[in-house]
Amino acid sequence: MKFNTKLVYTFLLALAFVSCSSSDDNEADPVSPYTQYGASFDKMPKKEDAIIYQVNIRAFSQAGTLKGVQDRLTQIQELGANVVYLMPVYPVGKVKASGELGSPYAVKDYKAVNPDFGTLQDLQVLVEEAHKKNMAVILDWVANHTAWDNAWITQHPNWYQKNDKGEIIIPPGTNYNDVAQLDFNNTEMKDAMIDAMSYWVYNTNIDGFRCDYADLVPQNFWTDAITKLRKIKKNQNILMLAEGSKASHFVSGFDYTFGFNFFSALEKVFKENKSALSIQESNATEYATIYRPENRIVRYTSNHDVNLAEGTPYELFGGKQGSIATFVVAAYLKSVPMIYNGQEVGYNKRINYFAKTPIDWSTADASVLTEYKKIIAFRNSSSAIKKGTYTGYSNDAVSAFTMVNESEKVLVLSNLTSSAVKYLVSPALKTTWKDAFTGASVTLGSDITLQPFQYLVLKN
Repeated sequence: MKFNTKLVYTFLLALAFVSCSSSDDNEADPVSPYTQYGASFDKMPKKEDAIIYQVNIRAFSQAGTLKGVQDRLTQIQELGANVVYLMPVYPVGKVKASGELGSPYAVKDYKAVNPDFGTLQDLQVLVEEAHKKNMAVILDWVANHTAWDNAWITQHPNWYQKNDKGEIIIPPGTNYNDVAQLDFNNTEMKDAMIDAMSYWVYNTNIDGFRCDYADLVPQNFWTDAITKLRKIKKNQNILMLAEGSKASHFVSGFDYTFGFNFFSALEKVFKENKSALSIQESNATEYATIYRPENRIVRYTSNHDVNLAEGTPYELFGGKQGSIATFVVAAYLKSVPMIYNGQEVGYNKRINYFAKTPIDWSTADASVLTEYKKIIAFRNSSSAIKKGTYTGYSNDAVSAFTMVNESEKVLVLSNLTSSAVKYLVSPALKTTWKDAFTGASVTLGSDITLQPFQYLVLKN
């Protein structure tokens, strides 16, 4: 006998309403057509502790599969990362597809694994193995639009925005011709979207989502979705990252927003010869006009979009040494750091995520990896870096700031130029420090000379 799944789900929701009305809503179990796979992840990082590692599945291994990601989990763990962020795992649309293989962000089916990547079981095993290594796994979620051959197009055309002629449209103001714009005024669509997100939490035991194009999706959807998702795992938080910069994302329940402003300011230091002080000013503006002091921004020197469209960290930030000097700032400046696969070994090729362009790990620069591990290890050990109060001391050449939490104080000095510079030390910083990496004593007088792209991290 074939059951009407929609009626069953409606009935379950009705039961949930009755149950919730007679008990504390915070204690009520979410009613779902799905059964939870796997156990709660008891080593889930607190939101200030996260080090996010972005994986482009197509590029991460020669095979371009989930198994290929699983095979390199040890390297991600040894880097010091504790959140593995997988770019979209779903089947990609073929109709109006962009590039050789189509965009991973043109989702054909919200409840399936791209067969090029493997199976649902492969994803389950990947999550299990990551959890064994004390790493969470989050999926990329594309809420704003679908592929043109997503079944929703034919089954539920009223779930999409249309023009005056009644034709489904692409996302307004874009040239994203390979995707169709969803209509967030449609309650059925929103329910189906939240159901699909829940599917992955239940069926693969993932630990959260990075939400694509988040600024263009209404706040009330995110509030509803995150509230429901957080009820699924009783004994575990989930991490939610908005690819957006609105303060409303924190109100909706997101843990982090995306460091668009930081990256733009950083890029202008190198492209337009702007003062390093502009990074400090950008941060001050964000916290004066957008964010609350406790909010954290995911900052990066590369991601899949930046890498393909603008260049690698070597291209953008003055080569090997400049790329490391900028990563220090991204990792320590009131942030949660994100690394894009390959940058930690100095991989200096753009990765076309519309095609299969595997990273050649044999070209890894061990000295770059050592620097990344060192930078991340100190962050993981420092409560001041993870959750401290920020004060800026930058000048035109040097990004300089302190992070302070209770008795711990950390000073970061990073020369973002290709020249040796003399940095005039603020009276507040004239004291004896310890090098955060070597423990050596460092006394700061009236000035200090920093070599090209040299960085110092000092602690009290």
